[in-house]
Amino acid sequence: MKKYYLLAPGPTPLPPEVLQALARPILHHRTPEFEALFARVRGGLRELHGTRGEVLILSGSGTGAMEAAVVNLCSHGDRVIVIRCGKFGERWAEICQAFGVEVLALDAPYGESVAPERLAAALREHPEARAVLATQSETSTGVLEEIEAYAALTRAGETLLVVDAVSSLGVVACPMDAWGVDVVVSGSQKGLMCPPGLACIALSERAWARVGRADLPRFYWDLTGERAWQARGQTQFTPPVSLLMGLDAALGLLRAEGLADVYRRHARLARATRAGVEGLGLGLFAKATPSPAVTAVVAPPGIDGEAVVRAYGEAHHITIAGGQGEMRGTLFRLAHLGYVGDFDVIVALAALERVLAGLGHPVDFGAGLRAAQKALEEA
Repeated sequence: MKKYYLLAPGPTPLPPEVLQALARPILHHRTPEFEALFARVRGGLRELHGTRGEVLILSGSGTGAMEAAVVNLCSHGDRVIVIRCGKFGERWAEICQAFGVEVLALDAPYGESVAPERLAAALREHPEARAVLATQSETSTGVLEEIEAYAALTRAGETLLVVDAVSSLGVVACPMDAWGVDVVVSGSQKGLMCPPGLACIALSERAWARVGRADLPRFYWDLTGERAWQARGQTQFTPPVSLLMGLDAALGLLRAEGLADVYRRHARLARATRAGVEGLGLGLFAKATPSPAVTAVVAPPGIDGEAVVRAYGEAHHITIAGGQGEMRGTLFRLAHLGYVGDFDVIVALAALERVLAGLGHPVDFGAGLRAAQKALEEA
């Protein structure tokens, strides 16, 4: 018998309650029953975002929500500051450039974040910047960006702060109203514990004021039209109804656990994973500001990171993630977000010891597990 484990940073495992909801008979999307479901889901998302403002649900991926943010907030020739410390910060820049928005890049080496002082200097130098685009949890490198500090710099001026929370929503706090974040985009397949296919975008009132003045072309991603439809309990276009049923169940699980405890659980599992990795003598790719969603591990000398990923799958039926782009082969990534607990971390680290030994790397069996167990007990 083969038992499979999904320990990649998205899609993530689905709780039984979500699977059961997905299997329910589908609702028609122009019925009172759907409107009740939709209102419940939107209310749960507002709570999760820490906002009294609008949270719109879109059919698509997190990247679709990123594009929706750009085309609804920017005009041709606008300048924006993009914080880039990994592949998803780079994606912000690519989307902007595709629509003729000028990018002022604030780059950090992979594995590091952009210090708030650098953003402060960029805002002083470029007061005309219409927005700052950032990624809270940079999935490609395992870095957590300092969103609260960034928001403290943008909220006093006219520059909007737009945050990619695709791998951080439901994992680490990003209270929009309390911090002064203007826009948050996310997807369903990571901390929200659902299949891919839904995206969310939450906007502050000052972001909505910008939407009314932006001139980039949009049709499917027209948030003004979508806002009007969703205020009536409907979506402008046919939604993936079953995914909304699953999301309703997932939000109920998060609410039952309590958001503070959800965030503590993720932080605890991340600390234990990092302790286990270091207990095996391996290096962490993100040292100063690691993400609670995913741990990026530097492959040891002489070991191909992609070989580690393959061995996890072929020998142990565990799916993890490799490095992306220029990081391919140099690191591998262990996720600990969504429907995860202590023993998912134990399984990941026990398998890592066996994978490394199988690839010819010297291993002190149990060293990683001891370190992780100690971290779990101390947390």
